[in-house]
Amino acid sequence: MQTVRVAGRAHTLGRRIGKGGEGEVFALEGSPDGAVKIYRQDLRPEREPKVRAMVEAALASTTKLVAFPSAIATDARGVFVGFLMRLVSGYRPLHELYSPKSRRTAFPDADYRFVVRSALNVARAVAQVHQTGCVIGDFNHSGVLVSKDATVALIDADSFQFDANGRRYGCVVGVPDFTPPELHGADLRAVPRTQAHDNFGLAVAVFHLLAMGKHPYAGRFAGGDISMGEAIAQHRFAFSQTRRAETRTTPPPASITLSDLPPPIARAFEAAFGKNPAARPDAPAWVHLLKELEGSLSRCGRVKTHYYPSAAGKCTWCRIVDQSAIDMFPDVRLGAAHAPAGAPFDLERILAQIRAVRLPDPGALLPIVPEASGESSEAVRKAKGAVRGAKALGLAALLAAAAGFAYAGALAIVWIGIGIFGLVRLFGGSVQQAPFRRAYEQADQRARAAEMAFLQRIGLVELAAVRDDVERWIGEHRRIDEEMARELARLKSTREARQRDAFLDRFQIRRASIAGIGPAKTATLASYGVETAADVTAAKVQAVPGFGDALTAKLVAWRRAHEARFRYNATPDASDVQAENAVRSAAASRRSDLEAKIRSGAAALQAAPQLLGARAKQPDPALTAALQARAEAARDLRQLGMAVPASAPINLARSSPNIPGRGPTASAYASGGHVPRPAPAPSGTPGARPTCPQCGSGMVRRTARRGPRSGRQFWGCSRYPACRGTRN
Repeated sequence: MQTVRVAGRAHTLGRRIGKGGEGEVFALEGSPDGAVKIYRQDLRPEREPKVRAMVEAALASTTKLVAFPSAIATDARGVFVGFLMRLVSGYRPLHELYSPKSRRTAFPDADYRFVVRSALNVARAVAQVHQTGCVIGDFNHSGVLVSKDATVALIDADSFQFDANGRRYGCVVGVPDFTPPELHGADLRAVPRTQAHDNFGLAVAVFHLLAMGKHPYAGRFAGGDISMGEAIAQHRFAFSQTRRAETRTTPPPASITLSDLPPPIARAFEAAFGKNPAARPDAPAWVHLLKELEGSLSRCGRVKTHYYPSAAGKCTWCRIVDQSAIDMFPDVRLGAAHAPAGAPFDLERILAQIRAVRLPDPGALLPIVPEASGESSEAVRKAKGAVRGAKALGLAALLAAAAGFAYAGALAIVWIGIGIFGLVRLFGGSVQQAPFRRAYEQADQRARAAEMAFLQRIGLVELAAVRDDVERWIGEHRRIDEEMARELARLKSTREARQRDAFLDRFQIRRASIAGIGPAKTATLASYGVETAADVTAAKVQAVPGFGDALTAKLVAWRRAHEARFRYNATPDASDVQAENAVRSAAASRRSDLEAKIRSGAAALQAAPQLLGARAKQPDPALTAALQARAEAARDLRQLGMAVPASAPINLARSSPNIPGRGPTASAYASGGHVPRPAPAPSGTPGARPTCPQCGSGMVRRTARRGPRSGRQFWGCSRYPACRGTRN
């Protein structure tokens, strides 16, 4: 057939756009916005009534998001052959967006924002279908197309369920991995479809997108391998958190989890894949939820192309890279990254500036509270009064015993007992020290917390962290060239393997005809990261639920058949240049980022002393009260003749790597003596540092701030406050 007639006019068929089980789709010459679907000849009588009813209902005029039939197409004799519809040009199937490998070529610039926007538009398109009174029925990813601007179009609209003139034109087909549990095992030709059925398929599509190709039911069932259809029919939602014990199914490794998503979306998935079809969120509900998700995405501080749900707390995609070495949204920017405008970056000069900065000693910033004096506390007075009372009672008992011996010697045994009681009371009474030690420890803990809160408020804690971060950034900056050289060498050594993988990546399992591997098996493979021939290895396939020796052998044989056609090209080509440029660009970008951070951190440290001094002068009643309470607790100990525990200096340092080639970290140059120094020399050598008497760690010099040794130096354990060992 070369021509068709639409509305009485002849049109020449152009290029074939697609081919399926029902027929073929062609562009129309001279009609850039139109396409025509030509049914197989044996299907035309069956399809004609439904298509005519859709055209008469003018469904095509209700929305631009769905390619509804807009006119009848006939042959030259006027016999029905198909229909005219809107040409959906420049769109790609939905699975090419959520599939990591397909996305690299079909949507190379797409990040997670684009994915979420596409999911939102899928929900909008389904909502518009339902507004027409239609039910999609056979909702699946092949019927959803996405454009470069994330707009969405639904095709295969002639399969939708549609009611007109008292007659129902049903949907007679379905894809197993998008079919809801209640329809598995049912005759789809005889079952009326409902919006609840569409809501299940929509939730599967949204999950596919948000979880980067993972199917919600593709997991490992603890009871043994089951098919995708069985998992759906048995309600075994692999990612469920509320029914985990019931589903007994774990999701594939390196997956996004429901806890990574905002709680309302997690609850929506639990409802969509639960046991109550009526509880499934509808399309408008998904539109609302996805709008909120789109507005709450965070940007990763490490990889500029990583946008992730803020509910995750930290970058989801960096975590998955660490788990699987697969970057869902790699930064593929090419070309040299440019350093920010300004003076040339002089690392040695900046390092010297950092070393010259002396952050104030924490103790010097804290308010000075004099030792408490004056009258004893009520607790001390009561304790001393109780001791005095006991002594008085003991003296009275001794006097009574002496008088008794003098006047009633026959009762000597009684007077001896009274005398012993008196001696115990007179000479054995003393204040119970444990309550006062506990009181001091509690007061000291509260004072420590108040001191840290004060140092946090004035910014010293943050600046100490900045100082350590700058040290780490300097170390990373020094390693950039070395790491880039290693990566370029790796590219050269793996050139043939990369070229082979690129060749095998052209052969997608989804497009292959392999006996026993249909759409559901393909979805399971994709959920476990097996999408193309390059992904196929015996070990990787056998790790996928439902794939035993037979199916694994078929996939391996399919890969080998393609691999046999691979020919290595030793001549460097554009892909090699592109790969090297990507490495150099990543190194330049990393260098630029680090230099900006180092400059900023150095500037903050240089301004720190004056800024901290001004902030420290502001009164802090809570801190003053806590310090006063500790001083009073210490006074109680002294008045009772008890030793006051030494209060070690506050240590704000955190462990950080040494700057290569620079010996001790910069913290050692700016700590005022409160950051652990390098390991002490062996004992017995001149100038050796002592080891802690409690844990054996190295010790550092500190200055006592309170007590009888106030102002004097002592050795304190470098693991303080975890260890409080000291030496004079």
